[in-house]
Amino acid sequence: MYTNSASDGDGGGDVCKHESIEMSKELGHTTSLQSSSPTTTDTSNKQQLVKIEQLPDRGSWSSKMDFILSVVGLAIGLGNVWRFPYLCYKNGGGAFILPYIITLFLAGIPMFFMELALGQMLTIGGLGVFKIAPIFKGIGYAAAVMSCWMNVYYIVILAWAVFYFFMSMRADVPWRTCNNWWNTVNCVSQYERKNLHCWDKIINGTTQKVCSVSALNITSLELTDPVKEFWERRALQISHGIEEIGNIRWELAGTLLLVWILCYFCIWKGVKWTGKVVYFTALFPYVLLTILLVRGITLPGALEGIKFYIIPNFSKLTNSEVWIDAVTQIFFSYGLGLGTLVALGSYNKFTNNVYKDALIVCTVNSSTSMFAGFVIFSVIGFMAHEQQRPVADVAASGPGLAFLVYPSAVLQLPGSPMWSCLFFFMLLLIGLDSQFCTMEGFITAIIDEWPQLLRKRKEIFIAIVCALSYLVGLTCITQGGMYIFQILDSYAVSGFCLLWLIFFECVSISWCYGVDRFYDGIKDMIGYYPTVWWKFCWCVTTPAICLGVFFFNIVQWTPVKYLDYSYPWWAHAFGWFTALSSMLYIPLYMFWLWKRTPGELSEKIRALVRIDEDVTRLREKMLREAYAKEIEFNSL
Repeated sequence: MYTNSASDGDGGGDVCKHESIEMSKELGHTTSLQSSSPTTTDTSNKQQLVKIEQLPDRGSWSSKMDFILSVVGLAIGLGNVWRFPYLCYKNGGGAFILPYIITLFLAGIPMFFMELALGQMLTIGGLGVFKIAPIFKGIGYAAAVMSCWMNVYYIVILAWAVFYFFMSMRADVPWRTCNNWWNTVNCVSQYERKNLHCWDKIINGTTQKVCSVSALNITSLELTDPVKEFWERRALQISHGIEEIGNIRWELAGTLLLVWILCYFCIWKGVKWTGKVVYFTALFPYVLLTILLVRGITLPGALEGIKFYIIPNFSKLTNSEVWIDAVTQIFFSYGLGLGTLVALGSYNKFTNNVYKDALIVCTVNSSTSMFAGFVIFSVIGFMAHEQQRPVADVAASGPGLAFLVYPSAVLQLPGSPMWSCLFFFMLLLIGLDSQFCTMEGFITAIIDEWPQLLRKRKEIFIAIVCALSYLVGLTCITQGGMYIFQILDSYAVSGFCLLWLIFFECVSISWCYGVDRFYDGIKDMIGYYPTVWWKFCWCVTTPAICLGVFFFNIVQWTPVKYLDYSYPWWAHAFGWFTALSSMLYIPLYMFWLWKRTPGELSEKIRALVRIDEDVTRLREKMLREAYAKEIEFNSL
């Protein structure tokens, strides 16, 4: 993804070094104006310039396409495939597109553009960029903590996908029949239930359908199917609750280790390997999506599923939940608030046209979400047709879609194992680049904060982070791991955490540093001012949307449940701890920094809230600080 010239020796490092030299010249020019001894100054500046060039090189993109594909890979994740289509169905089909597009232009694209521009402008990761408004540096720490939680649980989905991929590599998929050791007597395939002998019977004063299964009379509500039993009793071997953590699922521990090893070698160093990975992981899913779409639309019933997906139900638009879903989906799917976009943008040349890049990637992202909807709902329509059930009864979201609905659909396709392998391989690729880009955001933020200590030891540091994340992630692949997984998904990386971070991030740039000075910095990079629309969004619409939806989320909050299982109070307490572990960093850091900074009120505001430096002087100041840190480190 980026080039470390110390190890690669090709063009990417030259770009970064060129920028350092240019800034060094500016630095030397500024110093000479302040000096009364030209001879002494010239010698000092030459020495200083040499020292600056010897700073550990943080690297840069070897080509523009590497950057575009990496950002596309981050932005296009599992949410595009399994969450967006379901939200469309749930919130009025085609009518959901209206709040989605409105929110996209009022908040999604503006924040995407801001984060990429901020990283490119200051050439530093998610912690260092808040030198632009020092009192808000807690946002960087909060994003780093949130990234840690996300790195731990998001990759578990990929471990499940790899497990299904390996289990599909046989003559037939193992979830077709009920003749396996993990199946119960209540197991009957959805496609065979129409052949059962059933009758109505009054039980406890209500009429229920009773069916004869293996010489036993079982109510229709008690019937299970082999796909669900494979997921719960074979893949997860799920316990009865979070109180029963149970044993580690060693098969899943192996697939989780495999995915972490893949992730490590995707980001450990250099474009010679990482650049090739991102080309494959970002582009090949489109090939697989297209193959699955062609197969899907040729299936009977596919048209009914697609109609269900796109036909609008405008009455849903009066429901506030529709608008909340639109905001949270955009913020999640665009990778906002985690510091990842800032990190990816920071490896660009200063003069790169980040404005055009942001618009291109946003267009690709939203188009992919809609394209994936056709893929998924063509298959769901086929399932509804085969099971003789309404489309609404088979539609699902999240893990339910990936590990229940689609595995059930492939049972009716010729060559089921091949289609299953393709689908889960696609899930792995889509999720993998989102995972390693999020990792890159965290790694970049930490290394840029302590470059002298960590940059030369980057490979070791990444290995340590991956190993620790793997060990913590083992809790999610125990027999009670699904309950922990859902707690992390519903609290640690929830919508209200993300909205909290993005609100303060937007306010820190647009209101505290000043949107006009930020626009001047963008003009320095791309050569012209973008349309005034983005100013309006950054100052008004984006903060208002974040704040409004944040309070809606709090007001409408209900305790999370897993199917019919209710969590104990201490599990919710742990969930709130994971959420507050990131959110509280922002106000606590503000309080701490304000207290420890000397001076009058006006002096503190100028030093911490609204600094005097424009972008050019701020970049010079940051380079001086890097030089000073290098000298301090070498003197130890």
